[in-house]
Amino acid sequence: MFVCVLALALAAGTALHVFAPEFFGFSLVVESALPWFGLAIPVLLVLAFVSRAKGAVIAAVVPALVWSVMFVPAIVPLAWSAPAASADTLTVASQNVEADSGTAADSATALAASGAQVIALQEMDSDARDQVEAVLSDKYPYSYGIGTVGVWSTYPILNAQALDLGLGWQRAIAADLQTPTGLVSIYVIHAASARPGEHADRDTMLANLADYIPRDENDRILMVGDFNAGSSDRNIAGLTGQLSEANQSEGGFGFTWPATMPVTRPDHVLQRGMEVTSNTTLRAGSSDHLAVLTTLNL
Repeated sequence: MFVCVLALALAAGTALHVFAPEFFGFSLVVESALPWFGLAIPVLLVLAFVSRAKGAVIAAVVPALVWSVMFVPAIVPLAWSAPAASADTLTVASQNVEADSGTAADSATALAASGAQVIALQEMDSDARDQVEAVLSDKYPYSYGIGTVGVWSTYPILNAQALDLGLGWQRAIAADLQTPTGLVSIYVIHAASARPGEHADRDTMLANLADYIPRDENDRILMVGDFNAGSSDRNIAGLTGQLSEANQSEGGFGFTWPATMPVTRPDHVLQRGMEVTSNTTLRAGSSDHLAVLTTLNL
């Protein structure tokens, strides 16, 4: 009976997480931990088989099925079905460089070496921005920055503007990239931090950012940065309902934070109107975030 109760509670918590109350940040904790709920399933299955109760075994299978339906499609390797690279591709790299790390220049060097045509960085102070500019200015002649975010590109950047996203301070950018096959919209965001009971500013930024997408005149959109929200967070659904995020090339969740032992993915590359040929993470500098690196067919 005990195993049945635990199994059904796990299945319900996984499937119905959108109904978790916001009270004291409970929903944030639950939705951040959702991918890890799967670790409880083998334990439940072992307990069920040890109990030799048919009902317990059946109950233990329920959360396994729920978790699999929700997460297995997202962790299948992209390499199994990725399209071949076309004649024109765009590689974008993005990282929260953790200004206090003092290694923004190292991050910029590593990301430039990746072959990215576009590099988006977040959490830069003035010193970090100067370091990055010194590293990237020759190879990436086009750039735009505001607040803690910046973007460097080998392609011309047009119509760049800062976005405050409803908070009165600017930690996001909207611009057009003039690629060989036409314009691609790019948004770079450094969302406000999210902690249990303290994520209203982040929620406001993500909701306002989602409102820009239907008004965007370009068919192709890139949205990158530190969203401070995992893929299973209800507050990123307004974005992922309009844009898509590709699976990791080698499979898995592609966790990016903390860099030493990642347990969640606040950093994303979302897109519309293009095909993703590769998608991965990499260590760059000494930031507490891994970088994300995505290649798309234009």
